[in-house]
Amino acid sequence: MKNRCSSSGETGLVIGGGLVGLCTALQLQRCGLSATVLEPQEKPQGASWGNAGHIAVEQVQPLASPAMIAGALARLYPRGALGLPLRQIGSWGPFALKLLRASTPARFSAGTAALSALLAQAMPAWQRMCALSGTAHLLRQDGHFVAWESEASAAKGRAHWLSTDIGTASVRDATPEELSAIRALAPNGTIAGAVRFVGSGQMTDLGALADALRQALVAGGGTIRHAKVDGIEIDGGTAHAIIGGERLTADHIVVSAGAASAELLRPMGLRIPLIAERGYHIQSPDSRWPADMPPVAFEDRSMIVTRFAGGLRAASFIEFSARTAPPDSGKWRKLRDHVAALGLPFDGPDHEWIGARPTLPDYLPAIGRSTRAPNLLYAFGHQHLGMTLAAATGEAIAALATGRPPGIDLAPFDPARFGDTT
Repeated sequence: MKNRCSSSGETGLVIGGGLVGLCTALQLQRCGLSATVLEPQEKPQGASWGNAGHIAVEQVQPLASPAMIAGALARLYPRGALGLPLRQIGSWGPFALKLLRASTPARFSAGTAALSALLAQAMPAWQRMCALSGTAHLLRQDGHFVAWESEASAAKGRAHWLSTDIGTASVRDATPEELSAIRALAPNGTIAGAVRFVGSGQMTDLGALADALRQALVAGGGTIRHAKVDGIEIDGGTAHAIIGGERLTADHIVVSAGAASAELLRPMGLRIPLIAERGYHIQSPDSRWPADMPPVAFEDRSMIVTRFAGGLRAASFIEFSARTAPPDSGKWRKLRDHVAALGLPFDGPDHEWIGARPTLPDYLPAIGRSTRAPNLLYAFGHQHLGMTLAAATGEAIAALATGRPPGIDLAPFDPARFGDTT
């Protein structure tokens, strides 16, 4: 990709200041648009900033799959990491039916092909975004580990990862030295085996990344306005963002509000089947975890542990619920139990976090242009891959906005696939 698009003099309004929104705004700005981000929170708090920092280029197979459906009961909380709170059945029940329909072998195969093409752009896009925003020092490209605590799970897990499609990544057995290092960090556990992925990466400081992206946008002439958008309305084929009694429009309006995106589109009469797939983490203020140790996923516990500049983070859980439902404190206790059982160098007191991943039933994002309002673009629904796909999504949206080929076929990501006229 060239360093700069041709200048357009047009305006871009990005609703949502998470990673996808900021990367999109920066790409629009790079293409000569005057970019404004609308974000209600002054301090980053959403799923963009509570994730494991993992650039997961290996996750080319959508979670909407026959294997996931077959193993769902075994993964239910509290035994596993899948949370289906009975009080929230009104939220996840209809979504679960759509998920079942999206998990057929044919749709899984098509979804894997689509996601593979998009994920192939993820790391190169992040390299370009880091060069654009001055954040190359935050990007590590040294892979990650997956570890198991029994011989049986190690044999099964190793066989799976060595034989499955992992896109542009590769995987190998951990060396004896690498296995010893993991065992030293989890002295109470019985680490029976591990593999190392090559080609994946990590952001080492999400707070610094948020600050740098915002500063780069403002330094380039962009604007960040802290305001809550109430909805999107269409009048005469043109989309408008509604803030209180104010009506805003632009040459290009991008809906990139994460789990709140579907709510914004309801005034248009759209019913996007987006659910809040909530995750939990705990983070220590400091840690004796080596700064050069990549993220480690303890697969038997469905937990990933990442060393950030601000401490050690343990993250887990897939909880389907309403976005504003109260958190389940038992999940934080479960994370602490996992950390203690492994003996991880997790110094307290820790910080608790819960956030909502925006997830669609087929586990593909919504990236595209509205057929009802040509100035309305979609960039949401990235489930576990918001961090991973933020930069690539920003490039794709900028291409759509400026009439350039996006580099990959975006048809599989059109939200019209769910049957509503978008």
